[in-house]
Amino acid sequence: MRLTHLRELMTEQDLEGLLVTQPENRRYASGFTGSAGVLVVTADRQAIATDSRYYQQVRAECPNWELIQVGYDFEASLLDVLRDFGLGGRRVGFEAGHVSVDQLHRWEQVLKGHLRLINTVNLVEGMRMTKSEEELQAIRRAVALADEALAHVCDWMQPGMTERQVAWELESTMRAGEATRVSFEVVVSSGPNGALPHLRPGQRVIQAGEPVVMDLGCVVDGYCSDVTRTVCLGEPKDSRYLEIWNLVLKAQEKAEAGLKAGITGVDGDKLARDVVVEAGYGDYFGHGLGHGVGLAIHEDPKLSFRYPARIPAGAVLTVEPGIYVPGWGGVRIEDMVVVREDAVELLTGAAKVPVLAR
Repeated sequence: MRLTHLRELMTEQDLEGLLVTQPENRRYASGFTGSAGVLVVTADRQAIATDSRYYQQVRAECPNWELIQVGYDFEASLLDVLRDFGLGGRRVGFEAGHVSVDQLHRWEQVLKGHLRLINTVNLVEGMRMTKSEEELQAIRRAVALADEALAHVCDWMQPGMTERQVAWELESTMRAGEATRVSFEVVVSSGPNGALPHLRPGQRVIQAGEPVVMDLGCVVDGYCSDVTRTVCLGEPKDSRYLEIWNLVLKAQEKAEAGLKAGITGVDGDKLARDVVVEAGYGDYFGHGLGHGVGLAIHEDPKLSFRYPARIPAGAVLTVEPGIYVPGWGGVRIEDMVVVREDAVELLTGAAKVPVLAR
């Protein structure tokens, strides 16, 4: 089904062949999970060119794909491979967003003008935006593991622990389940560090009464999860905390109530942003409302003031408004949702509690 769709897109762009090199695209189109290889796709053939580390793996994972044993020098075999596929003098697409300028120049030198390399953008990525039920099952499992890790750490965490200790507890809890790895480096930022949305956790000691932002996710069967919660250990030292926390929650709830298939990324972002701006905190909400999640932790579509395209049904998105005040700290609350025709389906189940009794 995916190959059929990909070939239809190739026909629309007048491509006789396509080279797929981007890792998530390669896996999506073929099922190949190895770290190196190039897919060669034409109207009636599909093959994976890779090195000896993956010959057996290709045969096991991709029984409907030809294996091209090119060793460690794909470029030396490139012209012969493409000629074997009947692509001499033809238009062959490559993934412009993944192939470096240096790589393209080396390919062109080898091909010596015997065929035309055509840059393509978001050919496979566009297909990946709409998730199948099989993909959603993997994402649900990844989300459930992140939910479980958060629940455990919210019971376990105490003032006096470092950000790094808490981050490792979150990561090790997910890995103790079926997670193969984390989706990204776990973020734990406490007190004034919370004003930096993607701060790497350090040795700062978490104090009672200050906000702690925890952003985490893991990978199950290749698919990612992403969730954030902000909590305060004991009575907040600053009365602004509950004001900001409830404002962020209100913005998120407004967005989740208004999102549906067909809305643009700009309008989806605006649902939450208007709430924050009207409360006077617009200057402290600098990032987009959300992003697609799947085989990659950040992928299209997006909920952003910079994304005017429409959101399709079946897309999986984060909804993560945040307010970050330099010198004070920050609050972010993040869910994952599936976009349906008239609403969204909430995937994240982690509790939203501003203060943990200690």
